Amino acid sequence: MDIDNLVRENIKRLKPYTSARDQFEKGILLDANENGLGSVVESKLELNRYPDPKHKEIKIHLSKITGAKSENLFIGVGSDEIIDLMIRIFCEPTVDNLLILEPTYGMYKVSADINNVHAISANLSPDFQIDFAEIDSKIKSNTKLIFLCSPNNPTGNLLRVDDIRKLCQYQKSIIVVDEAYIDFTPEGSVLELIGEHTNLVVMRTLSKAWGLAGIRAGYCAADPLIINYLYKVKAPYNLNKLTGRTIISALNNKEQMEKFRFIIVEERKRFVNAISNLPGVIKIFPSDANFLLVKFSDANTVFNKLIEKNIIIRNRSNMLGLENCLRITIGNKSENDQLINALKEIL
Repeated sequence: MDIDNLVRENIKRLKPYTSARDQFEKGILLDANENGLGSVVESKLELNRYPDPKHKEIKIHLSKITGAKSENLFIGVGSDEIIDLMIRIFCEPTVDNLLILEPTYGMYKVSADINNVHAISANLSPDFQIDFAEIDSKIKSNTKLIFLCSPNNPTGNLLRVDDIRKLCQYQKSIIVVDEAYIDFTPEGSVLELIGEHTNLVVMRTLSKAWGLAGIRAGYCAADPLIINYLYKVKAPYNLNKLTGRTIISALNNKEQMEKFRFIIVEERKRFVNAISNLPGVIKIFPSDANFLLVKFSDANTVFNKLIEKNIIIRNRSNMLGLENCLRITIGNKSENDQLINALKEIL
């Protein structure tokens, strides 16, 4: 499909800001009004100089981890920046719309609202999978984006790869798949479909399994044309040097991430076994992520009593189809033990 047909006209015409480091990174740099004396913070990173706006070194390391080519990668300030940029590139405010599959991550709609773009809601099936009939009944001719989350937040389940492939094949929209939790179940990724479908964008984050929520770093893989538009629209220096160096250090320590993943998955199993037979626990939904969605007979009471014990989880009872459901992140062993004991007391 012709991606350019979906891009806003003003974005096509946009002449992006050309930063000093777009052209030159070495030499006697007197082109960016930097402080040539140095930085007040001692660092080998030369913090007095602007960072690489194209993230070349980071993408080399990320390519080794993901198998995606550098030209297919974009690095953002968390996935949230990528969500916002995708809407700004493809959706004309008050004219175009996007589709989100509920229940799901709330930031898709928030970003749409900020950009004055209508967000259409379509329901997932009762088992939280793609419902094609529901999508067909809701989608419009001016629907530019469809946001999917797999594993889905807050339900925890993977969406079927064949369903995502089918959606890419028969829909004329950009299909954005948020794989924030895919490190906990890598076999469910659709990253390899990037080469098959020019309208597929796969987002990921370093906040979860990599344990880097504090640096706000995410990335996406897509057709080079979409990647070029993302670099065209983003802020000139969206990623600072400290964040960039931390990302590279993390990617060079994949073994630690895999240890984290193993421990979290084992703790998830232990937690399920510990609370399955407690009175008031109605259902524990299957999870491919680092959290569990649990249905209680009285979720609000459980939620409030946990707060009294200084244990904080997320109440998702107000979301479509999730009445009396709480989302519980799998913590470390000590945190999980305290939560288990608290639930035993409450229930």
